[in-house]
This record gives sequence, C-alpha cells and structure tokens, in this order.
Amino acid sequence: MLTTLNRRTILKAGAASLAAGMMPTIARGASSKTIRAVMHAPLRATDPVINTAWTGRNHGLNIYDTLFAMDSKFQVRPQMVESHEVSSDGLTYTFVLRPGLAFHDGAPVTSADVVPSLQRWGKRDTMGGRMMGYVAEFRMVDQRTFQIVLKSPYGQVLQTLAKPASIFPFIMPARLAQQPPEQPVTEFIGSGPFRFLASEFQPGSRAAYERNPNYVPRAEAPDGLAGGKVVKVDRYEWISMPDMQTAANALSNGEIDFLEAPPHDLLPKLAQDKKLVVADYNPLGFMSVVRMNWLTEPFNRPETRQALMYASDQVDWLEAQVGNPDYYQPSAAMFGPNTPFASESGWNGKPDLARAKELLKKGGYNGAPVVMMQGTDSPMLYGSSTVTAQKLRALGMNVQVLTMDWGSILARRAKTDAAAQGGWSVYHYVTTTADLMNPLTNTLIDTRGKASGIPGWPEDAEVEALRAKFAMEPNPEAQKATADAIQARAYEVVTHIPGGLIKQPVCHSKALTGIIAAPAPLFWNVEKV
Repeated sequence: MLTTLNRRTILKAGAASLAAGMMPTIARGASSKTIRAVMHAPLRATDPVINTAWTGRNHGLNIYDTLFAMDSKFQVRPQMVESHEVSSDGLTYTFVLRPGLAFHDGAPVTSADVVPSLQRWGKRDTMGGRMMGYVAEFRMVDQRTFQIVLKSPYGQVLQTLAKPASIFPFIMPARLAQQPPEQPVTEFIGSGPFRFLASEFQPGSRAAYERNPNYVPRAEAPDGLAGGKVVKVDRYEWISMPDMQTAANALSNGEIDFLEAPPHDLLPKLAQDKKLVVADYNPLGFMSVVRMNWLTEPFNRPETRQALMYASDQVDWLEAQVGNPDYYQPSAAMFGPNTPFASESGWNGKPDLARAKELLKKGGYNGAPVVMMQGTDSPMLYGSSTVTAQKLRALGMNVQVLTMDWGSILARRAKTDAAAQGGWSVYHYVTTTADLMNPLTNTLIDTRGKASGIPGWPEDAEVEALRAKFAMEPNPEAQKATADAIQARAYEVVTHIPGGLIKQPVCHSKALTGIIAAPAPLFWNVEKV
C-alpha cells in the first residue's frame, strides 16, 4: 500500500539535501528607475544560441531582437521586419527590414547580419534545423532586403521565425554570427531595447542592463512577445538569491522589486503584504515532465514505460510539487493545455495499478536497477521524484535514487551508458509550455533516437513521419488533426509522461506597473513609480 505524501512532508524529508544560498549585499538608495529582479536561476551562460536554458533565453530577449514574434493570441506578427511577401509557388519569401534598426555599437542592422544569424541558429535549434532542411539558399537583395528560397513548399516558415520557445532566432552582428555554433560568442551586442553591461557581469551572481536610447520601437502596443518594446526605466538588474525566503524578505523590505519564481508555499504570506502584488503573467504556465531513457534497461521496453505511466497519478506529483490546486491543473496535453494543439486524449492522468503490473510482467522486467536522478536544488524536482520512486517500488521495481544538483543532472543525462556504468533511467523536470506547444519545437516528441542528441533518445518512425507531415501542412485544421495523431502515437510508445500544468505567479512591488503577460518575464513597458 502506498504511503500518502504531501509537499510539506517531502520538503521536510529533503531539507538536508536542499542547499540554501546567502543573499548578496544590495545597496540601498539606488535610482528609482532601476528594476532589481531575482529570477528563477542566476545567469551564467550568455550565448542564447548555445545555451538552451531559460536563463539564456531571458537574457537574449533583453538585448536582441527577432524578425517576427508571437502575440498573446498565438498570431505571428512582424518585429524587425517592415514587410514580407511569399511568391505564388510558395518557394520564395522576401523580407524587408524596418528602417532605423541599429546594433548597440551603432552599426546598422543589414541583411548581411540577418543571414548568418539565421544560419548559426538553424544549426542549433530543432525547429530551425528542420526548416533549414527545406532551404535552398538565402539571398541578400540589398541592405534591408533578403530572401529565403525553399527547395519545396514548407508550411512553417513564419511560425519558425516567430516561435516563442527554446532557442530564439535572435539577430546579432555578422562578425559574431559567423562564429561556429559550438563556440560561444564573447561579445554581447544586439539591437534590442536593453544593452548588456558586460563590465558589471558577475556570472552566477549579478547581471545588469541599461535602456538602449537608440532603439526604435514598433508603433503598435505590446502584445505578448510582439508589438512595441518601449523601455521606461533606466536599468534592470538580475540578482541571484538562492534562498527564496531571503529573497521574499528582501522584496518585502523594498531591497528588490521583482521575484520571478516564489515558492508556492510562500505565496499566501506574500499576498498579504499590501506593498506587493502576486500575479500570474505567464498565460501558458509550465509543464511537469517525467523522462525515461530508451537506450538502457528497464525503460528500453515499451511495456515498462507504459507500466510507469499507468502506475502514476498526476495529482500526486502536482501536490508534491505545488501543494495548492489553485496553482496546478492535471492535463494530458503533450502540447500544453490552452494552446492551439491542446488535446486531453491518450491518458487520463490516473493510476491503474493492476494494468501497470500486467505491463511490467509482459515487458519481462527482471529486477534491473532503475537509476533515478533526483534534483536537490528545487523543491518541485525533489518532491515529484520522491513520489515516483515510491510508485515504482510499489510495482516491485529495484529503484536507486541518486540525489544531485541540477547541474549534475544535466551532465549525467547526456550519458548513453547503461545505468550501472554511470548512466541513468528516469528523471523529473519542469519546462515552459511555450517550448512544447508546437510539434516541431517540442523536443520531448523528437523521436530520432540518438541522432537527435536529446537525452531520453526515443526512436519511432511513425511519430517522425507525422511530424514531417505536420511541417508540410499549411492548413490550421489539418495541422490540428496531425498534432492529435502525433500525441496519440506518442502515448502508445510513451516518449515521456506529462505531469500536468504548473502555474507560477511572480511577486513584485506595487511600484512596478505595466508588466506584460507573456511566456517569459519582460521589462519593457514597465514603469517604476
């Protein structure tokens, strides 16, 4: 019989493993036009093309710009582009850049910068790489005009250039974009609304940005990631405080202005503070995920992966991770609930232990160790992993839990060795729904096996054929039908197990107004009064 576990019990049990950091000294009396923010993690890696972490994406959104962007209704909108057209045969896309675009060093943004930026990005990004497979050539017509010429029609060109997920197609100067995609850039010059202050950067501790006085915003009102990016403050500082209670105290005391990811346990107390606002500006939220290793025993067999799924209960995970149903939603949607391709078919999120045991027996489980990587520096990861270890043991599986920080998990998950030789079997993580909402950006259903380079390495020709079909389909209704078929097949082979939607409100000072609802924290349009 399973023991009931709740978030408070798990966090208490894991307290010895959770590392708390010390708060950096913050000077009082700073400019009233400086936003001081504690984000969900410190900024370390600063090349947003090599760095797939949210921190790299958020850093990039401050200082770079994109050709297109997606608004709050998932519509593609021009950003750096003034106008564009598609030839009648669907093979040639012509783009004209807006006048007045300039990099932070004063150089104008030209087609000669755009083309190598896209080429470098396409070698790193999953959806970008797929589009590049259809590209015959890039043509630089003049300084503001360039073309993408396709080998055959491709229905996702604009969606790819506007995608709000993972590696953004940021535009940087040609001299930087021409560097090999495996080599991080060391100069951070974009054309975006903020300028990065490299002289003040302390990796893992502090980063600072200042308003770009030469940025020319679009005339439209901001809407999601699209529209006019008008910076109304002088500076934005990204400060690291690993201990969230310390960060909450600093927010209440006016030492910081913005806390991106306050633990859900602290939200009720923060909401009582009349100087603060608790609000959810991310309409898509985050998805909890269970990822299994297809290359090694025991999850190299579909029946064993199915057994774990049918032994699981999304509510158990969400209670352990969040603990308050106001901030979570059970959902089977592999592309996230409330998105254009959302579907709740495939699994009801509830356990069926009898079926799970039958599947485990059918899969010939022979006692092979299940090596679970359990993150110790996140209550969400620690709690859900504890629940899953208990579920697997209840099935009679030999579970070995390895507690480690997230950085160590990232290093170990890249290993394809057998679990006994330093590999792994299963781990939990949380990802932004924006990364999952399109079948071509959703790396969890990238089923090219080891060729994908994506840890977990699922391999299924049927899913890949459906993804290729989706990529070629320009009709939204046909896209939805194909996305539904992809999800159905992904549940059959169990590429991963969705753990449900997690809502993560931010908490900020009432002095901040104008925060935009978007799948990433944005500081343009924000005023500090």
